[in-house]
Amino acid sequence: MRLLLVVGAVLASIGLAEAGNFTWDMKMFYVNGQAHQIIGGQIDPQRVPREYWAQRLQMAKGMGLNTIFSYLYWQDIEEHEGQFDFTGRNDVAAWFKAIQDAGLKAVLRPGPYVCAERDWGGIPGWVSQVPGLKIRSNNQPFLEKTAKYLARVGEQLRTLLITNDGPILMVQIENEYGYVGNDKNYLKALSNLLATSFPGLKQYTNDGSTALKSGFLSGALAVVDGGGSQNGFAKLRSDITDQSSRGPLMNGELWITWFDVWGPKKSHSGNNGNAGDVDFILADGNHFSLFMFHGGTSWAFGAGAQDGLPVQPFTTSYDYGAVLDETGRAASNYAPFRNAIAKKISVPAIPSNPPLQSISDFALTPVANWFDKLPTAVTSSSPKVMEALGQVWGYVLYEHMATQQASGKVVPGNGIRDRVIVYVNGVKQGVIDGIYKNPATVNVNIKSGDKLWLLVENLGRADNGFSDQTKGILGSVTVGGKTLNQWNHYSLPLDSAPSDLSTTSAISVKAIGAPVWYRGTFANTKSGMAADTFLALPGGIKGVVFVNGHNLGRYWAIGPQQHLFLPGAWLNATNEVLVLELEPGTSSRVARGSATRTWGNNPDPDCDNCS
Repeated sequence: MRLLLVVGAVLASIGLAEAGNFTWDMKMFYVNGQAHQIIGGQIDPQRVPREYWAQRLQMAKGMGLNTIFSYLYWQDIEEHEGQFDFTGRNDVAAWFKAIQDAGLKAVLRPGPYVCAERDWGGIPGWVSQVPGLKIRSNNQPFLEKTAKYLARVGEQLRTLLITNDGPILMVQIENEYGYVGNDKNYLKALSNLLATSFPGLKQYTNDGSTALKSGFLSGALAVVDGGGSQNGFAKLRSDITDQSSRGPLMNGELWITWFDVWGPKKSHSGNNGNAGDVDFILADGNHFSLFMFHGGTSWAFGAGAQDGLPVQPFTTSYDYGAVLDETGRAASNYAPFRNAIAKKISVPAIPSNPPLQSISDFALTPVANWFDKLPTAVTSSSPKVMEALGQVWGYVLYEHMATQQASGKVVPGNGIRDRVIVYVNGVKQGVIDGIYKNPATVNVNIKSGDKLWLLVENLGRADNGFSDQTKGILGSVTVGGKTLNQWNHYSLPLDSAPSDLSTTSAISVKAIGAPVWYRGTFANTKSGMAADTFLALPGGIKGVVFVNGHNLGRYWAIGPQQHLFLPGAWLNATNEVLVLELEPGTSSRVARGSATRTWGNNPDPDCDNCS
């Protein structure tokens, strides 16, 4: 035995130590031969400031979790085709190394499709422009693009697999595929890609209880998800008869509550829980992952929308009623879940966290009209969609210089799938908003020499949409039934904060004018989580906020979200805030930081009677 230990130590020192292994029987998982009851929770690293990864993991340990489930968002890693980014929150190797350093295990959920209330379920928007491509299907163009993505992720994570003594125990094939299809050839093709990118790693499928038969793949462990584990486990045993897919009973997504969507009558889901379900699962030695344990934030434009029309865009906050709230602090349902877990295992102490800070009102000064410095236009006879312009997120300004008179209702393409602000000669005429089944009607009267602007905002692609998810204007624009030809397109993706606003003098603001950039500064004496706050923008209607170059995401007065989470880790002694207000009405604006957040709704100033 002593000789074996010495030999093992020598092999380890030269990187040839015996590989780890992950196995299971019908009841239990085993890591290197030791029983491992999965007490898990979902944290997606790309929704969490990298500076806070370690703290979030310690809070997971403090609740008794031993395994972290993580989606990866292809859309962030390869925002533009062939340009892979594994830095910052996309540094997936650093994320799984942090899990390992915390003494936790991990389950990898890399997609290509993940749902997660992300724009197009995590699939990059540029995919829509690949000829002949059909997502989530046994389609060669889709599989070829997926293979390149998974291969690059595999290069990052190879040393972190359990087969190389890393923390990653297994990898998921697709995500809830049984809800939308039953093509086993597609699942097998994905399985083969995963086996190439993550060699030796066990695979599993995750589906709702009504979709298990359609979504499972022979040879991969079948796992159920949803809010009712008792029924889900019964369905697992009755519906999955293939012995190669049977194993321990696990709820791969034990749902806590539901997501939030923007709307004047859409309420916040709040903090709910299934602590009783955890009691049931653990008492019988079964397994689960809380969805979400910590939801985090859909920074910038990462939030998607529900499929179908009218559009139901998801809020910037992905708080999701999670047991660890958006700021990384214990929510009201943290303790009940922890108590349920503590009945089964010894739970460590809960790490302490400082309260959030308040920041006094500071002025926001209007410093630039957004349309005064437009990029080079792309010109065509008819409107181009956003992706055809090489753009994924943000806004497109469509410009038509009238050569003849036209009067009547503006119809921007084949159906309203987003939000369109209409201007004539720089004066706002109204908003056509795709969140309503019956949006406002905007009528204009243009004559030769007039300038018609249509500002289209991408509100988010459907997170499970097989329907056409191109953004911008699809089809012809008509005014009073007359088709308008010849368009200039200005791409405004807001990939980064504008760099030329810091010293710009104040400008005047027109009540019904074009969008305006506001600038403000505030001092801060705290650091880390002690500097965390919720940014409030009273008087604003809709827009986007950058703080020290970080895009915090969208705000919208209609709610239910009324604050944006501002991580203290991104603050300095002096801080710059840039606010793009799409519908400015006044030059006098302030912002403030709040130590507490409120949820609520306001009437839509652009269409109070829309439905």
